[in-house]
Amino acid sequence: MIAETDGDARGIERLYLDFDSFFASAEQHFNPSLRGKPLGVVPLDSPNTSCIAVSREAKACGVKSGFSIKAARQVIPDMIFVIARHDVYVRLHKRILTVVDAILPVGKVRSIDELVCNLLPEEAEQGAALAATIKRALAEAFSPQLTCSIGMAPTELLAKIGAEMNKPDGFALIHSTDLPDKLADMEITDLPGISKGIEARLAAAGVADFTALWSLAPKQARAIWGNVEGERFWNGLHGYHSERPATKKSMFGHSRNLPQGWRTPDRVAACARQLTLSAARRLRREGGRATRLTVSLSGEGPRGRGARDGGWSWEGVFPPARDDRTFLRALAEGLAQAGQSARFAPRSVSVVIHGLKDEAELTGDLFGGSVDPHGAGENDATRAKWEKVSELLDDLRRSHGAKAISYGLQEDMPGGYIGAKIAFGRIPDEEDFSEMPVADEQTRFLSY
Repeated sequence: MIAETDGDARGIERLYLDFDSFFASAEQHFNPSLRGKPLGVVPLDSPNTSCIAVSREAKACGVKSGFSIKAARQVIPDMIFVIARHDVYVRLHKRILTVVDAILPVGKVRSIDELVCNLLPEEAEQGAALAATIKRALAEAFSPQLTCSIGMAPTELLAKIGAEMNKPDGFALIHSTDLPDKLADMEITDLPGISKGIEARLAAAGVADFTALWSLAPKQARAIWGNVEGERFWNGLHGYHSERPATKKSMFGHSRNLPQGWRTPDRVAACARQLTLSAARRLRREGGRATRLTVSLSGEGPRGRGARDGGWSWEGVFPPARDDRTFLRALAEGLAQAGQSARFAPRSVSVVIHGLKDEAELTGDLFGGSVDPHGAGENDATRAKWEKVSELLDDLRRSHGAKAISYGLQEDMPGGYIGAKIAFGRIPDEEDFSEMPVADEQTRFLSY
């Protein structure tokens, strides 16, 4: 639902804090020998991987996140690479929240390195002094290396724009009376929420710069976006709050890029199995059930039946389930189909468990006598027994470690952190890390 505007846009009500090159800065914080040096953080120990974060020193030389190691070393021959430690970053994130919350209550955590605070009028009046207080507290609690950029504005969208205006270690205060002049020189693609698809839609509507974007009417923005998000964006940009309804989890999934030695059918299957089991454990922790499983492969090669531009996907359907056996059976069927129709060596594999059902949505006797058409005549009562087995295995892994018990041989996956990688908008919880070996607290350098 879109909030009604009340005439003039509000005063300064939001503070947005965005850490600078968080993964790379975290590694420089923990390891002083890395400070001041061009650094890249990579997901696994492989010469073919790419950077998921780079330090400000690397950015200053033209290296960006997403650069392959080879491309980065063409720009900076002596660039240093370290392997990501997601559990370490999550622990640091939680300590950061404690420090910030002692100064200003944290309203919302948007990602591992971004947060929003709601400001009272007296807090907003402090402006730059409040931002400086937060930065100083972080430097004292951790190190000056762990910097952030802060924006303050009437809405979260404008505050986020402010935080991104003067990176790194910047600050921007945006009043509604400053608009649109203060942002007139910004490229549309630099604004949060403007994807390539939305940029193309704006261009088709004759909107090529910020001034034209600002001049749109709310209903025009809604029509260009094709949904209510356009009107929410308009409100946020013009200084009006729009309440966003709480989102409901729609799927659990994981993906993994495969190094050269992991592109054989047996190893792809081993990887997909671990991804599936991790997603299933997360599903059970949330108390839901799923009715579909999708396995996807991507790579390069000749196109075959079911493959499209080096990609292949398969979806299995089953009655509402939460047990490992159901999901692994569906996965096996999907992988068998892949062996017949995916005519390329996969470079990555992903598994998504979706079609979620809450217990309240399930009508009738869930464990009555209905038969699963994909389970060789198996009924729901049998699945209930396998649910208990799955829950028992979860308990054993939690109490005795990730390698205490598994389905089949359990190989160490390249990059580790199955189910516990940080993604945009998702921060792994303690339960995710309790199901994997404890990470070495020491910085892990790339061996290539």
